[in-house]
Amino acid sequence: MAERRASGAGMLYVTMQPREGLPVDQFHDWYNNEHGPTRLRLPHIFTNGLRYRATDGQQPQFLAVYDVTSMSHLETSTYTDLRANRSPREAATIGQVDVHRSFLDLVATQQSPLFLPIEQLTDTEAEGIVLVSVDVSLKSGVDGAEEAVIKWYEEEHFPMLSRIPGWLRSRVFRTPSVAEGGGGQVKIVTLHEYAKVNGLGGPEHKASMDTPWRTDVFAKYIARKGRRTYELFYVFGPAPRELEALSRLPQTAAFTTADGMIATTPGEKDAAINAFVTTADGLAIPYRLEGNPSATAPTIAFCNSLLTSLRMWDALVALIKAARPDLRILRYDARGRHDVPSPPVPANLDMLSDDLAALLFALRIRKLHALVGVSMGGATTLKFALKYPQLLDRFVACDFNVASSDANTAAWKERIAMAEKPDGGIQELAALTVGRWFHPHTMAEKKSVANCMTDMVAANSVQGFKYSCQALWDYNIRDEMKANRVPGLFVVGEGDGKGALVKAMDGFRGSLGETGAELRVVPLAGHLPMSETPSDFWDAIADFL
Repeated sequence: MAERRASGAGMLYVTMQPREGLPVDQFHDWYNNEHGPTRLRLPHIFTNGLRYRATDGQQPQFLAVYDVTSMSHLETSTYTDLRANRSPREAATIGQVDVHRSFLDLVATQQSPLFLPIEQLTDTEAEGIVLVSVDVSLKSGVDGAEEAVIKWYEEEHFPMLSRIPGWLRSRVFRTPSVAEGGGGQVKIVTLHEYAKVNGLGGPEHKASMDTPWRTDVFAKYIARKGRRTYELFYVFGPAPRELEALSRLPQTAAFTTADGMIATTPGEKDAAINAFVTTADGLAIPYRLEGNPSATAPTIAFCNSLLTSLRMWDALVALIKAARPDLRILRYDARGRHDVPSPPVPANLDMLSDDLAALLFALRIRKLHALVGVSMGGATTLKFALKYPQLLDRFVACDFNVASSDANTAAWKERIAMAEKPDGGIQELAALTVGRWFHPHTMAEKKSVANCMTDMVAANSVQGFKYSCQALWDYNIRDEMKANRVPGLFVVGEGDGKGALVKAMDGFRGSLGETGAELRVVPLAGHLPMSETPSDFWDAIADFL
């Protein structure tokens, strides 16, 4: 039997047909990088967002569906303001699209034991799933028509559809919904999902369409029937990630939101998305996605050191994009770069690892090809490999320690006091920090690199530094690292701590997992070898990647 719902749940069902003159890549870039993710940032309203392409040769060609937790949410300003306050780009684009929205109340559902919600599948698993959409208009003035049609669906039609090979789920909806104010002719909409390989058109399917009960229902109660078939081609997350359409657009299609939180750069070689995700405790984590535009490209992510931004990897990323065009590249700003939650909470390595996991989830990245982290980011990288081994193929941890010390904790407290000094405390800390980080060769021969890093450190949030540096106070993952199952490489600048960190990392590298880790030393570099000598650092890790 189908399961009846009385929770107010339902669906936002939107068909779209771009008009002649609207480039399809512009349509997809807008919808995938702006429109859909904006709605998925409201998980209390929308639990998913799915895009389908018609397979029946009819128009409208595109369908988007969003499962809604309660249809009453669609009457609130949280949702209605999205439509009322469109960006200029959205207003211009949607003006070139024929759009029809339906608000559907969920009545009943029946699903296969093999069914999994599409948002829980990988993109590869989800792509190509078949959707059959059937709508029937009821004859007016016929008592009990709605109840009779739904009863037939639940008691005969769905059970018969369930015998079709590849059947996954069938659902009954009705319209108009409360979100449309009620009134008007009742329409029953059923949605049927099937695996890519299925038995549609086969004997089981034909049998479900030819029964006495069905004939009686259609003769007595149904005025009109419509049927459309689609295949799934895109699953939304709350973070924009559509580089493929973006890579085919001209530079004039660049887009920035009014608040500056999201910006896209088009172009075949330069396509990039700068956006953000929101953590469970409400903190915005900025990220940058670029490189190979394919959604299936292996992804390498970078985890920053304390006080730096995702721009610390600029020179290295340029080398990787030239040497490894097969890779998609993800960078992000760790918590504390811009702000901390309110009320402030000291960071720890678990929290920093969880932030990365949340970012990958929002971007629908099910597994990283590699994670590279340095300093606090190196400790985070190792912690992430230990806590989320299923999300990672390999990692490179650089210039870090596996345990804190009382001396280091005292030093961090002194640095906080310096940063909090009025009239330039953070600038004073920045100059001292870069002088301590960088190799003498960098400070003497690469002054522009040192100056750029000093400015980057000085731009850090003081409160963010105060609470994020506490992740490096009282921690020890020396014993935990013995259980590591992810292949790892350790890298260190030869002059980091005047050579002290080379000795320290050589001392604990043998404790990584069952076989230990190789330690590679980058010459003429200090604490941030990827920023000081990016080509030498790339030479040190290229074969491992």
